[in-house]
Amino acid sequence: MKSIFRKKSLSSLSSEVDLHAHSDGGLKRVLTVKDLTLMGVAAVIGGGIFTTIGSAAYNGGPGVIFLFMITAVTCGFTALCYAEFASRIPVAGSAYTYSYVSFGEVVAWIIGWALILEYAIGNIVVAISWSAYFNNILQAIGISLPDWLTIGYQTASIQYDQALAAGKDTSQLIYSHAPTFLGIHFIVNLPAFVIVALITWLAYVGIQESKKTANAMVMLKIVVLILIALVGFWYIFSHNTLDNWKPFLPNGMSGVLKGVSAVFFAYIGFDAISTTAEECANPQRDLPKGMIYSLILCTVIYIVTALVITGLVRYSEFQYVTDPLAFVFERINMGKVGFIISISAVVAASSVLLVFQIGQPRIWMVMSRDGLLPKSFGKVDKKYKTPGFSTIITGLFVGSFVLFIDDKLMTDLTSIGTLFAFALVSGGVMLLPRIEKQKGKFSLPYINAKWIFPLLYLIFLYFFNERVIAAFTHISEEGYQEILFMFFVLLAGGLSCIAFVKSLSLIPLLGVSCCMYLMVEIPANSWLVFFGWMLLGLMIYFFYGRRKSKLNVS
Repeated sequence: MKSIFRKKSLSSLSSEVDLHAHSDGGLKRVLTVKDLTLMGVAAVIGGGIFTTIGSAAYNGGPGVIFLFMITAVTCGFTALCYAEFASRIPVAGSAYTYSYVSFGEVVAWIIGWALILEYAIGNIVVAISWSAYFNNILQAIGISLPDWLTIGYQTASIQYDQALAAGKDTSQLIYSHAPTFLGIHFIVNLPAFVIVALITWLAYVGIQESKKTANAMVMLKIVVLILIALVGFWYIFSHNTLDNWKPFLPNGMSGVLKGVSAVFFAYIGFDAISTTAEECANPQRDLPKGMIYSLILCTVIYIVTALVITGLVRYSEFQYVTDPLAFVFERINMGKVGFIISISAVVAASSVLLVFQIGQPRIWMVMSRDGLLPKSFGKVDKKYKTPGFSTIITGLFVGSFVLFIDDKLMTDLTSIGTLFAFALVSGGVMLLPRIEKQKGKFSLPYINAKWIFPLLYLIFLYFFNERVIAAFTHISEEGYQEILFMFFVLLAGGLSCIAFVKSLSLIPLLGVSCCMYLMVEIPANSWLVFFGWMLLGLMIYFFYGRRKSKLNVS
């Protein structure tokens, strides 16, 4: 059992960095602070701002901006912890590498497996969203693809089954008139597959080309979002639609928190920056700056956009709206602006796909170097200096699923996987030995949590006292959701005791606790699938990775 918790040392990782940097299999060091910041914006400003922000606004009203703030603060604590790791361990691999140092091999494997949910499976959701906006553009210019080539098989099947169960007419549904092959309905999301293939090719041919493309797409997105803000606020104040902001919290904070999964999905990916550590000109200085700058910029953009859409159209009209930005401008008779937004949504989703398709192969590359995956995953293409085999496998994995799968469950799974990784990274920082601040390197400020964290815990219990009492009083009658909440309350209480006794650092403690709280607000059914995914990952580790690991000395 002890062998599965074997750790990599900071010194051995530093040696690996030097070895790969001076070998023919090394990656190109071309990324600057500007590139990293724009890459973070490319990852965060995508499907969330053009899709999931609508459902979050419907539940929370204009007050949904508080959820963006809460999420940003949570990500901010985590970003500082990532920055501390990135400063000490400038190696590709993100949370996987950091966990290998802090917790040991089996936890690192679990994190690497969970990150597939963030990058690869997250890209499935983004690709499906990209396809929906792209088809809207085609229809606007008079081009119509057969509807059975624009949707996943699972989505079409679910729509058919629901209509059948409700006794509705199914003759006009895609599932009913799609062509069949060997008795199977041929329904695939072809545009989603094509964009995944193109993005995979771009990620394969080089980080330099990917960087230029991502930067150009980000600049276009920012220009369009500035246009949306200017036109939106002008309309709100000139046509006096300020009443749409009243009440600001129509469903209270409980309504705001219903959008946790939707809003957090908008933020996933800022940590993808850390996977490019071996391609940064100065990773120990630039990685922390890139992560923090991008997070601040994205939070401002999300808050402004949320205020604009809820000011233009009343929050209650966003139910079932999947293209909120285009929707609000069509409602105020500015269809041309809506068309421009649809184009920018396609660009935004493309940039997210690109960053995620860059991130996932680099995690697999590092896992392969450690022996936990076959050697082919770690090979760097001699011509393009990218992890070629891993990039192709990522493309095939994502491309295969986007053809037929439904994206609803994927959003929750992605959010759980990301928060899980964030919590372990924050916790891992507390296990690192304290070092003196070094010039030119980021250093996480130490704030003694001895009194502050227990006090914050007591404040939390005060504001949530009714839910806490109800949960523990009726424990035998509670569902999975409240059981998860009780688990959080007990775990946070335990952390408070440890913080008091050991005088732990406040920032990583807040990162762990905030991530855990957001996790318990995600629907419990998604947790069951997440545990199944983790079980599959552990089976692969025990049957392959544990024996093949380079740290296996037996």
